[in-house]
Amino acid sequence: MLNITNNRIDQWVEMKKYKSAKIFEENKNYLTIKQIIWVLTILLLIFLFLPWTQNVSGSGTVTTLKPNQRPQTIHSTIAGRIEKWYVNEGDFVKKGDTILFISEIKEDYLDPNLVENTGRQVDAKESSVTSYASKVRALESQIGAIGNERALKYKQAQNKLKQSYLKVQSDSIDYEAAKTQLTVSKTQYNRAINLNKEGLKPLTDVEEKRVKLQESEAKIITQENKYITAQNEVLNARMELNRILAEYSEKTAKAQSDKQTALSSQFDTEAQVNKLKNQYTNYQIRNGMYYILAPQNGYVNRALQSGLGETIKEGTPIVSIMPSDFDIAVETFISPVDFPLINKGEKVRVWFDGWPSIVFSGWPGASYGTFGGEIVAKERFISENGKYRVLIAPDSSEKKWPKELSIGAGTQTIALLEDVPIWFEIWRTLNGFPPNYYQPENGKNDKAKK
Repeated sequence: MLNITNNRIDQWVEMKKYKSAKIFEENKNYLTIKQIIWVLTILLLIFLFLPWTQNVSGSGTVTTLKPNQRPQTIHSTIAGRIEKWYVNEGDFVKKGDTILFISEIKEDYLDPNLVENTGRQVDAKESSVTSYASKVRALESQIGAIGNERALKYKQAQNKLKQSYLKVQSDSIDYEAAKTQLTVSKTQYNRAINLNKEGLKPLTDVEEKRVKLQESEAKIITQENKYITAQNEVLNARMELNRILAEYSEKTAKAQSDKQTALSSQFDTEAQVNKLKNQYTNYQIRNGMYYILAPQNGYVNRALQSGLGETIKEGTPIVSIMPSDFDIAVETFISPVDFPLINKGEKVRVWFDGWPSIVFSGWPGASYGTFGGEIVAKERFISENGKYRVLIAPDSSEKKWPKELSIGAGTQTIALLEDVPIWFEIWRTLNGFPPNYYQPENGKNDKAKK
């Protein structure tokens, strides 16, 4: 009996008649056992109230901090046939070193003088452009000359029209004078007849007046004919003006049409020149693609194509290179339930496969062989393995990571969160609850523990 209550059972029950009661009553170590049980109970209670650091664990691999520092595959930009290898697996190459030489297999580029021939085509087309430009300038000069000639011809025709108008006026005056003369002649003739009848004028005077009358009648016909001829000349002068306008408009339109045709040919030839220049540049660049070069300093990991005479397509991977200069990092994967607890800039403890370490996740201060890290990026989309990827860089405030680490080595990580009592952590784990959610201040977790 532990004697933990004042209501003792031995007051109501005769204990001596029970064998177990006799055994404990006769055992001299009973008090020691009772003390041990009390001590263990007190220690258990104290242990339940000890601080425990909540954490988010993950597993991943060693990688590089920047994308251009990770292992990369070199592809063939053009299709070709493998002719010569310049490197072996494991060789160190510098940026620009030749890795592989391929030859052409497409019939459009088999001509060895393709670049030179295309250059000569460009020169010929440029000469055609110059010729068309000269023709355009000649036609522009011709159009200007036609315009000048038209102006002179039109002015000449206008002067002729003006002369015709003046001649019409002159002939009109002469015609009116002839009519007046005819009237005078008729009057004189009639008067001479009357005077001859009266015996005052001789017959010769009458005959003379008759001749003058006939002359006046003939003259009026001539003046009327001249007047009508002058009017016709006015009409002809007007028609000449219209003819000049039509003739030189036709000449100008033809010259303009020839000019536009020359301009169209010039622009079409310029387009062909630009196209040929583009082809010329493409051919020059393509000639440089026959040699596959190293994009940066690194080591040849593996040749993905082998042999000589083997044909490859555009975009075919040829060789894998590991850059020689890189900043090491760790990519780890955490479960979606823990993703909201991870923030950029938080501290993380990292240990590596094959590197001696003793880890107590709840007491990071008691761990050995772990290294400090800092979260620099986290994915916003879940990975194929059903977890979120987090990128961790070395913590500059702690000891450096081992130089012996190789890319792809396995790692384990723990992100340290809040301190809670052990009993709370046991209760949380048994109920399947996530760690306590919190918001970091200034982009960093001020509650993170090393």
